Amino acid sequence: MRHLMSPLDFSVEELDQLMDLAVDIESNPAKYAHACAGKKLATLFYEPSTRTRLSHEAAMLNLGGSVLGFSSAESSSAAKGESVSDTIRTVSCYADICAMRHPKEGAPMVACQHASIPVINAGDGGHQHPTQTLTDMLTIRNLKGRLNNMTIGLCGDLKFGRTVHSLIHALVRYPGIRFVLISPEELRLPGYIRTDVLDKGNIPYEEVVRLEEALPNLDLLYMTRVQKERFFNEEDYVRMKDFYILDSRKMELAPEDMYVLHPLPRVNEISVEVDSDPRAAYFKQTKYGVYIRMALILTLLGIEV
Repeated sequence: MRHLMSPLDFSVEELDQLMDLAVDIESNPAKYAHACAGKKLATLFYEPSTRTRLSHEAAMLNLGGSVLGFSSAESSSAAKGESVSDTIRTVSCYADICAMRHPKEGAPMVACQHASIPVINAGDGGHQHPTQTLTDMLTIRNLKGRLNNMTIGLCGDLKFGRTVHSLIHALVRYPGIRFVLISPEELRLPGYIRTDVLDKGNIPYEEVVRLEEALPNLDLLYMTRVQKERFFNEEDYVRMKDFYILDSRKMELAPEDMYVLHPLPRVNEISVEVDSDPRAAYFKQTKYGVYIRMALILTLLGIEV
């Protein structure tokens, strides 16, 4: 039995196989329409979510399975004080596989240690978001035709942004990757990721404050939201939330083949006028999220079609 806690739980070869499967699912949906008939996915979401929860549920339904679960801690026995370990033991009696989002780092890891079913980490605090990373990787590969030899700009909340942390861990395993880290001083990438991942792996990167300075040299721009729920006080959030706004004028500085990704939801960091730019790929990214999660569910359940 396998779980997905981090992108590193899969080798590069396994990630390539997963993405190949997702591409086949997109091309041949009818072939997979009943692959999970009789199987149940439990979605245990202790934090609000639209895309991650619904895409997991859509993935299971597209495979012919069914879903159950809760969408907030208040609507579960967590509100009564039940532990994660007790919850997952209970859910293991009801479902065949589980996707968990939790505000505390490491909660899905606790769950997988007590589960008798595969557990998918659907985001834990500011730590990891591996299924978003799988989505990002599939999107990049489909748009650029490769996952190597690229300069990738990561912009916004690099301190608390779990999508950024997971993506860095995953992409450093591919040759020729270079990062431009675009953030204000207060939201810089955590030192342990710079030291333990980038420096340790001799991955080239630079840290800049101005988005305009970075744009002309990027193959890909990954925008992120400044996350209100990660801040300890309202004043700091208000001061930082509009630090970066990508608009049509800034997009004129970017190469013609530079794509813009965003894990969504967005607030103000990408102007709606950018949506009509052919380089805006964040809604395509959302669509790919269903296919890669279908592939992941099949893989973790050991189902071959």
